[in-house]
Amino acid sequence: MEKIKDERLQLENLKNIRITFIVQTLGIIGILLYDLINHGMDGLTDNPVWFVFILTGVINAYLSMSISVEHEKTKRSPVTRLYISLGVITLISLLFVTFTALTNGYNVMDGLLVGGIVFVCSVIPAFYMYGLRQKERDE
Repeated sequence: MEKIKDERLQLENLKNIRITFIVQTLGIIGILLYDLINHGMDGLTDNPVWFVFILTGVINAYLSMSISVEHEKTKRSPVTRLYISLGVITLISLLFVTFTALTNGYNVMDGLLVGGIVFVCSVIPAFYMYGLRQKERDE
C-alpha cells in the first residue's frame, strides 16, 4: 500500500475510520447489552468483549487528553493544576472510603480498599496530564 499524501484524502480517510469506530463501538455495546439482559452482570463481565470495550475506552481517553491539553486556552502553571487535581482526587477518595465504610456489611478496610483503588486510578491520569502540560509549556 502506498502512503496517502493528499491532505484531502487523509481527512476523508480519518472520517471513514471514525465512522468505522462508531459502528464497531455500537456493535460492542449491543453485544454487551444482550449479555446483560440474558445473563446478568456476571455474564456481562465474563464476556471477553467487555475487556476490549474497557481497554479501548481507556486508550481513547488517554489519546483525547493530549488533544485537550493542546487545545487549552489558558496557560496556567502545570504544578498548580496538579495540586488542584490531587486535592480533588483525595477528597473524592475520602468520600468513597466514608460511604463504603458506612454501608451495612462493610468495614473500614473495605472502604480503604475502594478509596485506594479510586485514588490510584485517578492519580495516574492526573500525573499524565501534568506531564503533557509540562511538555506543552516547555515547547
